[in-house]
Amino acid sequence: MGRNAERERLYARKDNKGWKKWGPYLSERSWGTVREDYSVHGNAWSYITHDMARSRAYRWGEDGIGGISDNKGHICLGMAFWNHNDGIIKERLFGLTGPEGNHGEDVKEAYYYLDSTPTHSYMKMLYKYPQVPFPYSELVEQGRQRNRQQPEYELVDTGIFDDNQYFDIFIEYAKPDENDLLIKLTIHNRHDQPAPLTVLPTIWFRNTWSWGYEQYTYKPMLNGIANTQIALDHKLLGKFKLYCDSADELLFCENETNAQRLYGTPNKSMYCKDGINNFIVDDDRKQVNPNQIGTKAAARYTRTVQPGEALTIRLRFSNLTQLNQPFADFDQLFDQRKNEADEFFDDLQRNVPDAELRAIQRQAYAGMMWNKQFYYYNVNEWIKGDPKMPTPFHGRAFQRNSTWRHMYTANILSMPDKWEYPWFAAWDLAFHTLTLARMDPNFAKRQLAVILREYYMHPNGQIPAYEWNFSDVNPPVHAWATWKVYEIDRDMNGKGDTAFLERVFQKLLLNFTWWVNQKDINGNNVFGGGFLGLDNIGVFDRSAPLPMGGHIEQSDGTGWMAMYTLNMLRIACEISIERPTYQDMASKFFEHFLHIAGAMKNLGGQNISLWDEEDQFYYDALHMPDGRNTLLKIRSMVGLIPLFAVEILDEKLLSKLPDFKRRVEWVLSNRPDLASLVSRWHEPGKGATHLLSLLRGHRMKMLLKRMFDEAEFLSDYGIRALSKYHEKNPYEFNVNGEVFSVKYVAAESETSLFGGNSNWRGPIWFPLNFMIVDSLLKFYNYYGDDFEIEYPTNSGQIMSIKEATVLLAERLVNIFRRNDAGDVPAHGAYRKFQDDPHFKDLYLFYEYFHGDNGSGLGASHQTGWTGLVADLIEFLYQHRLQTEPAAAKVL
Repeated sequence: MGRNAERERLYARKDNKGWKKWGPYLSERSWGTVREDYSVHGNAWSYITHDMARSRAYRWGEDGIGGISDNKGHICLGMAFWNHNDGIIKERLFGLTGPEGNHGEDVKEAYYYLDSTPTHSYMKMLYKYPQVPFPYSELVEQGRQRNRQQPEYELVDTGIFDDNQYFDIFIEYAKPDENDLLIKLTIHNRHDQPAPLTVLPTIWFRNTWSWGYEQYTYKPMLNGIANTQIALDHKLLGKFKLYCDSADELLFCENETNAQRLYGTPNKSMYCKDGINNFIVDDDRKQVNPNQIGTKAAARYTRTVQPGEALTIRLRFSNLTQLNQPFADFDQLFDQRKNEADEFFDDLQRNVPDAELRAIQRQAYAGMMWNKQFYYYNVNEWIKGDPKMPTPFHGRAFQRNSTWRHMYTANILSMPDKWEYPWFAAWDLAFHTLTLARMDPNFAKRQLAVILREYYMHPNGQIPAYEWNFSDVNPPVHAWATWKVYEIDRDMNGKGDTAFLERVFQKLLLNFTWWVNQKDINGNNVFGGGFLGLDNIGVFDRSAPLPMGGHIEQSDGTGWMAMYTLNMLRIACEISIERPTYQDMASKFFEHFLHIAGAMKNLGGQNISLWDEEDQFYYDALHMPDGRNTLLKIRSMVGLIPLFAVEILDEKLLSKLPDFKRRVEWVLSNRPDLASLVSRWHEPGKGATHLLSLLRGHRMKMLLKRMFDEAEFLSDYGIRALSKYHEKNPYEFNVNGEVFSVKYVAAESETSLFGGNSNWRGPIWFPLNFMIVDSLLKFYNYYGDDFEIEYPTNSGQIMSIKEATVLLAERLVNIFRRNDAGDVPAHGAYRKFQDDPHFKDLYLFYEYFHGDNGSGLGASHQTGWTGLVADLIEFLYQHRLQTEPAAAKVL
């Protein structure tokens, strides 16, 4: 990578301090989260609602629009607005709760992350704020009325943007220095009539003093100076000022719960958390402190914005508390950081000449950066309750995560989506790290390391899944992500970080052992992890007891574990180059892989295979209480996951590992029953490589034949999670007269069998598509061009694995590219998004995509794993540069 100003800032230190001390670490929703739920029965969605949030002081986090905080969330700054029509100020994003939405929780706002450097030296986002009353009630009512067969009712469906009666509010940050931030709001009135707007940049302290702990009695203070400055003094962070250019006035209250409004009990303070809201909306001056002191404050800017006008508001938040002219060099510094951001991305995107793809990729990177969040959760304290509460704490009849009392998190983590999923999800995070590594390898490596730390990982070795249920089971992808991040970092910086590999490897050993001890119930090397992320593509909820009893041996669970062994083997080999004793670990995982491969062919020595010779596909095996066994013949992603268990070892590497090579050859010579299950070790492929895989040539060809069939898995936009075959041929299973069925549905799930917004029944799922691409490239690296396949199936087009992989990657990228009709598939049927100049070039990175037309579904800002599109764009151009230099300009 080239050296530029932003890279130099990244090289200065590896942690989340220094230039990364301040960033977009505020959540977009702290209400309705598990951490803020102190109900008896665990009713998180109803304990603190959106309506209550403006009046209730949070315990564990904070939220705001376009907000920033320090890396421990002590000082928070966010934007609030009032259109002079709404009954509340727009202080946080609105959406439906899980029970309210016909497909689960769903944010109902229009906002876009447009840019960010890794150190947040420059950031930009856009919030679209209607000038007419925000349709809160209409959105709730429509969500409740609609059933699972109907699409979600979105903000754009209300018609609120039809006449362009809204403001485009661009929020930008630029850092002159580590503790000095310039803030610029640029507001456009998209309507043809003037419209009033009140802007309220708001600063506050996270409440740490109200919960009754002796060590946290300290209460910081904000002080107003005229109408232009807010002074802060915090014992941990020091003194700062918020300089407010040309503000109308400064408003102060306390970040304290309005117990009178919420619970009918006396308030501890005259000026509660909702004081600024009540003053602005109700003109109640008694709600704000006339002495201009408090723990929450806002600068008020009330303006009439003319059509076509660009109104600018400037602020500066700085530890330079004696600036006489804080805005004298504002524009110059802003331009400098913006230019440095452009230089950084010019270098990062140097292989991508296509302007449209560069724009998609840069917004994907921006989403990755903006989806960082300070995540704070002390499970033991949370379960016990605090000494002081706004209302009496009656204990917990349902002690969620009660076996995770050791868990104490207070870190900057990459979130799946800071509104719909404002908490870490372990396997989501693993995918995030690949894209993060291209921008900031040290941050990516820290993310993988922290999730394995002793205050996250359970003492038994389990990795916590997500805060609704840390004990749920996610696929074991962290070793795969660790190796990928290592490779990306090595390729970017010219040297691999083996110390990172070794550190993570040691913790992964604990997790691997947990899998072997907990999820291989019969000790036969066949695994049944339960949930594993694949909601709604099976006939039963695999995380719950089966209705007929018995248990399921999972094709995907076993495939994941086979992959895990190979990932660990490859990491051990790499460490062994510097630390030869790790060759023993490489040997251990090589043999474990062979045993899993044998078990998939012959479960428990009963001649039951997860591979069905008749269908030439992998299925789950159901073991009934009466001893009967049957394959659950559902053609789903479950049967494709064994493809991921693939690794290539070349002679150059093996020559450096003589003990490992000798052990491998001994096993293959003395256990021909196991050797026959994998590639022919003594018949090296392209470049004297050796293949370890669950799939040999024939099985792989048959699996690819089905996967690349457009009548089954292959969509115009990637690989579906469930075969389209089941659209006309639903799979049915009869249990005591009750029929359980699985049918292909291209979009949202039509069943609530698995609860929440479990929508994976047919759509295109970006992370697993990415793993398919990654796995296919490994097969190509072994077989080379001589191994040919038909793509698509029944098309008559014969090509190499790599050529087919490139075409698959292009289908995935095409979700975001304009097609021949000029439409972006991800935008769906919304003409406003497709045609309007103020919408059409703005991208949302959805949770998943329609299996037939590619439109975006689920969480709209789940850049976390859909951000992998940035990596696919890079891959496509790398391929072009390697094989077609002259054609590299046109994809």
